[in-house]
Amino acid sequence: MSQKQIIRMKVIYDKETDTLLSIILRAGKVAESDEVRAGLVFDYDKRGRLLSLEVLDASNQVKPPGAIEFALSGK
Repeated sequence: MSQKQIIRMKVIYDKETDTLLSIILRAGKVAESDEVRAGLVFDYDKRGRLLSLEVLDASNQVKPPGAIEFALSGK
């Protein structure tokens, strides 16, 4: 029986730069970054898998940027 790896999502807000710095979705080395729209950057590994995202100018895009609510649905 194999053990499942626990993946923890991590969110970091930097008040000085007003950036939701890293919303880490999976571990890995960033090979490419793409600004998918103004102020929203997706980071990918070399296989094209989404690793993390950044929200620039966060206080204008997320209200309030320093408060995060997380919920799980399903089983």
